[in-house]
Amino acid sequence: MLTLKNVYAGYDGNDVLSNISLTVQENENLCILGPNGCGKTTLIKTISGLIPCKGSITIDGNNINSMKRHEIASKVAVMSQMSSIYFSYTVFDAVLLGRYIYMKNNAFSGPSYEDREFAEHCIDAVGLSKLKYKQINTLSGGQLQRVYLARTLAQDPKIILLDEPTNHLDLKHQVELIDYLKEWSKVDGHSVIGVLHDINLAVRLADDILFLNEGETQAYGKADDIISSKLLKQVYGMDVVSFMTDSLRKWESYNVEPSIIPKVKLRKIK
Repeated sequence: MLTLKNVYAGYDGNDVLSNISLTVQENENLCILGPNGCGKTTLIKTISGLIPCKGSITIDGNNINSMKRHEIASKVAVMSQMSSIYFSYTVFDAVLLGRYIYMKNNAFSGPSYEDREFAEHCIDAVGLSKLKYKQINTLSGGQLQRVYLARTLAQDPKIILLDEPTNHLDLKHQVELIDYLKEWSKVDGHSVIGVLHDINLAVRLADDILFLNEGETQAYGKADDIISSKLLKQVYGMDVVSFMTDSLRKWESYNVEPSIIPKVKLRKIK
């Protein structure tokens, strides 16, 4: 579905990414990990066609340099970090923005019945039907992130690109979001490519993992094959495994019992 070959990209003529190659097949998920400033967000922008690159990026065999903006948008949608700056739309109107690329001529012609119906399905899929006429500036962080997910789904992409989508969510909603996206990626040839800081969430979502360090590939492959204490120390400059192990030992001293985080069932889009 998606292939990068020897990709270089950056800003103002200076490369941030160097010689990146990877492949994401249908119904596969890739997580991109690495320290701040290593090029994770730049890679997401490059894949979505927002910044130019050297090398080759193809989606379903088509080079993105030969694709029009709306053609890329029909294949790839970006779900970014939640911003504190947004217009006071209703939930329904915010989600309907995801249908912009399908509106004939331009948005001023108004959404079709099919556009509105699809937006309704996306709102229902993330469990916000009862809130669809509420102003988004009155929602909680978890609810608002679901609105952004519904808007991304309304774009009806084959690939969803995530740029730290869990930053403003509590633990319960982080797990719900990751699990929903994992379920979504199992059908209709979908795939998810996510930039995450949390290694546990990344392993929960990903089939493959790409570790970036200073804009270059440090490691790439199946999580079970590549993750090691040595690799994590090289990438993050600290003993990550010892840190996690110490944290687990700390939890053992508390009076807690193993439990499963309760999940709200997110429904499939019809």
